[in-house]
Amino acid sequence: MTLPRRLILAAPALALGSAHAQTPGWTAASEYPATSIPGEGVTFFAEAATRRGVPVTAAPGAPDGYRSAAAFTALAQGRFAVVDAFSGSLNAVDPMFLLSSLPFLTASYADAARLRDLARPHYAAAAEKQGAALLWTTPWPPSGLWTKRPVTKPEDLQGLRVRTYDATGTAVLRAAGANAEVLSFAEVEARLESGALDAVLSSGDGGAGRRLWRWLPNFTIADYAWPISLAFASKTALAALPATGREAITAAAAETETRQWQAIEGRLAANQRTMRENNVAIHEPTDALRAALRQAAAGATTAWEAQAGDAGRAILAAYRR
Repeated sequence: MTLPRRLILAAPALALGSAHAQTPGWTAASEYPATSIPGEGVTFFAEAATRRGVPVTAAPGAPDGYRSAAAFTALAQGRFAVVDAFSGSLNAVDPMFLLSSLPFLTASYADAARLRDLARPHYAAAAEKQGAALLWTTPWPPSGLWTKRPVTKPEDLQGLRVRTYDATGTAVLRAAGANAEVLSFAEVEARLESGALDAVLSSGDGGAGRRLWRWLPNFTIADYAWPISLAFASKTALAALPATGREAITAAAAETETRQWQAIEGRLAANQRTMRENNVAIHEPTDALRAALRQAAAGATTAWEAQAGDAGRAILAAYRR
């Protein structure tokens, strides 16, 4: 379920001068670099909103130390008007935000889009409770393992010091024998520079943006998950806009949503080309490693259902039909 197309079509007719005249500048932040797909999203949104008369500045790359886990706090404090956040980082707010990064649940772009449609009302309701409005969603390419040494078989995971992006990934990799911990992407480079990490669970997209190949010249295709990022606006900031300004933000968000899900097509192949150009060795896991990861992940979905309750079980039941 995407934002209504009629809002996109109506956008050129908005009273642009009125919105611009009454609107202070907004900032849209992401912890991810400008070259990542969420970074591109905040840039695209800023241009689309500004074009419609609401001036927005894009701020990718963790401005002012911004982290996805602090998305709602940053909005409440007025640090930014719009934030992009990796969904799984918000599990402390609501377990529903972990849905898209459940292991081996989605296997394609189409799967990720269908799961998004089923979960979107719940994401919006959870944001509403935090004084925020859901603007758009961004798909990530599938997650894999960036590593110092090749990881292709189960024993390669033993003791591996690996960064994960949420609690579920941490539990799964620990069950597989790794020494895993959740870290925001903004913390990763310092840990790699100090030698405190051997591996990073991430897509080729985020990794390409941060140039992880400087420390981790191997990438194992795990097809672990197709997670998403979510973008939110402060409801206080929205309420301060004139009606034409709010319509402009809604239309810009709808246009961004469409752009982001179109941009993911072909992204995996492009990322892998960039990785190979930078001497990254891309590995297929052995059947034994695939089996070990799936076994380690066996309890993750059950544990999430216990947290998410009837609403979570209903989404999974509908998704699996």
